[in-house]
Amino acid sequence: MAVRAAHKVRATHDTRSGPETPDAEQHPTNTRSRILDAGERLVQIRGFNGFSYADVATELSLTKASLHYHFPSKAELGEALIARYGERFAQALAAIDANVTPPPAKLDAYASLYAEVLRQERMCLCGMLAAEYQTLPDPIRNAVVAFLDDNEAWLTLVLEQGREDRSLRFTGTAADTARSIVSGLEGAMLVARPYRAIERFETAAAQLLAGLAGAEIVRPTADAAGQGAS
Repeated sequence: MAVRAAHKVRATHDTRSGPETPDAEQHPTNTRSRILDAGERLVQIRGFNGFSYADVATELSLTKASLHYHFPSKAELGEALIARYGERFAQALAAIDANVTPPPAKLDAYASLYAEVLRQERMCLCGMLAAEYQTLPDPIRNAVVAFLDDNEAWLTLVLEQGREDRSLRFTGTAADTARSIVSGLEGAMLVARPYRAIERFETAAAQLLAGLAGAEIVRPTADAAGQGAS
C-alpha cells in the first residue's frame, strides 16, 4: 500500500557513547522518526520476523540502548509502525475523496497507492504483517485487522456510491466486493514481487477494476490521487 517511505539518514554521533545516547536525549523526535523509517522499510522488505533491533541499530549507527529508549520492545515498535502507516494511508484516502469524484476513478487511485509501494520494491506493510499473523503479538494482530477493516469500509462507501450512480456494477454486497478488492490487490502485489515487474501488478489491478466499472477507467493525475503515506 502506498505509504511514502522517508529517505534513510545516517547518524553522525559516536555510537560508543553511554546507554542514553546524545541523539536520543537531544533529538528524540528525529531519532524516533528515523527508527520508524528504518523499521518500516525492513518490515516491508523482510517481514516483521525478518529483522532485529541489531539490524536497525547498524543501519542507523545507533546503540541498542538508544532503540530501547524510544521503543522498549519490538512489539511496541511494531504497533507504532502500523499506527503511523495507517495515519498516512488515511490521509491518502482523504486526498482521493477531496480530489477525485467518479467512483471508478477513486478505485483506480486507490490501486495506485499499492503500485507506488511496489515501485519501491516493497510490500504493503500490513500485507506483510498479515502473512505473519500467527506469530505476531496480539496488539499487532489487532492493529493489522483494524487497518484492513478501515480500508474495506472506505471501499464499501465508494462502491455504494458507484452502484447508486450506476458507474459501477457488481453482484453481492458492497462490503463483499470491497473485501475482494483488498484481497485481489494484496495478492497481485505478492505475485508481482518475485518478477520485479510493476507491469504485472498494474495489469492485474486494471482488469480487476475494469470488471467492476464495465469500461476503461480514466487514470487520475498524481496530484489528484494525493500524496501517499508509506
